[in-house]
Amino acid sequence: MYSLSWLVVLLFPMLAAVQTIAATIGAACKTSVQGAIRARFGLAPALLALVMVVAVNIFTLTADMEAAGVSLTLLTGVPYQWFVLPFAALVAWLLVAHRYSRIERALSFLPFIFLAYGGSAILAHADWGRVLHAIVVPEFHLNPAFVGGALALLGTTLTSYVYIWESIEIAERAPRPSRLGIVRLDAVLGMLLATITFAFILVATGATLGTHHIAVETAADAALALKPLAGPWASALFAIGLLGSALVAVPVIAATTGYVVAQTFGWKGTLDADFPHARRFYVVIFASLAVAALLSLVGASPISLLYWASLGGGVATPVTLFFAVRIARDKTMMGEHRIGPWLGAAGWLVTALITASAILFFATVAWPAR
Repeated sequence: MYSLSWLVVLLFPMLAAVQTIAATIGAACKTSVQGAIRARFGLAPALLALVMVVAVNIFTLTADMEAAGVSLTLLTGVPYQWFVLPFAALVAWLLVAHRYSRIERALSFLPFIFLAYGGSAILAHADWGRVLHAIVVPEFHLNPAFVGGALALLGTTLTSYVYIWESIEIAERAPRPSRLGIVRLDAVLGMLLATITFAFILVATGATLGTHHIAVETAADAALALKPLAGPWASALFAIGLLGSALVAVPVIAATTGYVVAQTFGWKGTLDADFPHARRFYVVIFASLAVAALLSLVGASPISLLYWASLGGGVATPVTLFFAVRIARDKTMMGEHRIGPWLGAAGWLVTALITASAILFFATVAWPAR
């Protein structure tokens, strides 16, 4: 029920280390992690990282766009297929018309919706003793379900687009060297809030669905975790949070895809540029949205899609992380902003842990325990 609680606790230092490394690369190299890979290692390694990032991004876009459609279905009762293409068109317009930053500011309340899971966990009378025990005495099972769940949790939080986007934002913001400490602190605080949110979701889900052995197969099932707090409004609250998350995440994932392709091939491209001055950049963004929208119409379960997208993120992210840590420790690339040995060691440890988790997952699938 709470068997992965210990991993959620470990997520904070892992996320903080990765985001700090990415932010430092953005500030020092004035480009994204992908751009730095291209500059430091050349085209072939950059293409390897590109394939990993874009493949997972398309899969994640598909899952998030279907989730956006399903959230509107929960609110209206209209089949989600009617919403997917208009949603993709809306995101494309937000990006090309330079309106995304306004949406991002307008949806800054979203973390507080997900903190509602904390209230739900309390009202559902979560077994806090069992939660603490699961944290202090880690539970581990060598089977595909458990190892896959752990890898998916790592993959959804440490997926490549998250830290690449961090480096893109910092590079374009171009903070003064004297403000690098504030940039790093901001990255750490953001990851702290994300970790607390994940912990609340895990406990609330365990206290509601886990207690009654309800498998989460649909968005409506997932919404039940909010029922102790929101009662009959649980489905609507969940749908609003899910839709808002998609409005924030889908533009970021699509834009990240555009940036990594443009920076790999040396194209001009930034969200600050108008379409005529960055045609190939925007075409990549529109193509990623179109492909994901069409794939989402296949009708797979959004919960399953999100799970498999997270697994893909866990499998692919060590490749980009490997290059990122190498760059962050490279004095030629980073100059005086080269990360210290402790942060470098943390980056290598995170890379090794996710790599080991991916290998272990494939091993348990190939040779299941009897």
